Amino acid sequence: MIRQQVREQLEQLCEADYRQFNQKLLPGVTDILGVRVPKLRQIAKRIAKDDAQEYLEEIKQADWKSGMYYEEKMLYGLVTGYARMDEEECSGFLDEFVPHIDNWGVCDSCCMTYKWMKKQPRYWLDYLNRQIQTGTEFGIRFGLVCMLAHFVDEEHIQEIYEVCSRTHMEDYYARMAAAWLVSVCFAAFPERTYEFLQDDRMDDFTHNKAVQKTCESYRVSKEWKVRVRRLRRGN
Repeated sequence: MIRQQVREQLEQLCEADYRQFNQKLLPGVTDILGVRVPKLRQIAKRIAKDDAQEYLEEIKQADWKSGMYYEEKMLYGLVTGYARMDEEECSGFLDEFVPHIDNWGVCDSCCMTYKWMKKQPRYWLDYLNRQIQTGTEFGIRFGLVCMLAHFVDEEHIQEIYEVCSRTHMEDYYARMAAAWLVSVCFAAFPERTYEFLQDDRMDDFTHNKAVQKTCESYRVSKEWKVRVRRLRRGN
């Protein structure tokens, strides 16, 4: 079984100091080995080249909630990103993956990998919208982080504003993803995103976090940051 072979390799690559570092960043996440992401990407690319279907199917049959390492969850998402599959195959594996995401580390690292979404934008934007509409914390975050990674462009910016406006979010990591997305939009389209923030289309927490993240961005000018700070609610 390829999963067992990969698991043994992960156990050999683990670093105690890095495990402790990750545990501080990911409170509540258990079963962290402590394997660095660049090494996970190397393993994922190798699996994707030779054994993608076998590995993904073996993980699908496993118990996601117990007995699975944090790194194995990430590998599933990364292999899906690197393997050569058509849209239907890929979305099928993601349908299995997304409901089991329970932390931002797995979510964000994998989302950044799905560069092929740009090749079929309508298919994947519709898919991301369906994930957002589930209303789950990490279903929403998955959709929003994929959007900020792959769809902040002239063709899709208005749709992103609409998604941020209409999505009802109560959970912390979903709200923070929306704030992050707006800050990325601001760096690319400052005037339009400034108008979006002026329209007060998000809840207070998400709005203020979007302002904060915009002001923290190295890609936003000092002049814009002065203006954006004035939009903070509760001043």
